[in-house]
This record gives sequence, C-alpha cells and structure tokens, in this order.
Amino acid sequence: MAVEPISIRQMEKQTADVYEAVAIMSQRARQISQNRMAEKMLDDMEEFNSDSMDFMVEEEDPTYEEQEKPTTVAINEFMVGDLSWRNISDEKPSDF
Repeated sequence: MAVEPISIRQMEKQTADVYEAVAIMSQRARQISQNRMAEKMLDDMEEFNSDSMDFMVEEEDPTYEEQEKPTTVAINEFMVGDLSWRNISDEKPSDF
C-alpha cells in the first residue's frame, strides 16, 4: 500500500504545473477522507438507532479490512486521468 515514486514527466501529462498537480491530488485525498468519515458516522448512527440503549464496550471488529490510504487513491486517480478540475481564477467573474 505504499506510494510509489512518481515521475514529474508523468504528472506533466495531466497538468503542466507540478504545484497544481500536488494541490489537485491533496484536495482529492481530503475529499476521500471526508467521505469515509461521513460514511462511518452514518453507519454508527444507524447502529445507535437500531440497538437498545444498553451501552457496552465495543470490541475490535473481526471483519475489519484495511482500506487504501486516501493519498494513494488520489494519486492513482490523478495519474490514470480519472480526475477533472477547473481553475476558478480562469473563470469570468459574474456581476450581481
């Protein structure tokens, strides 16, 4: 699950600016992390609503599967070309 070294030339195929590429990948990793957190919170709320009010200490889940790290997923999506983005500064400002 470790992140492999990435060639700058490969990143330049997606965008000409390396800093832009890093910003895009970091934003996507943040989105993945937030989505996972929201899903976990929803699952916890469903368990809380369906269980009785008896509180017991939870033990480690035996069906736990380690997920790929958000950074690794974001880098892979970027390198394959699955991500799309737009520059807000390039857009024409609208009048109110």
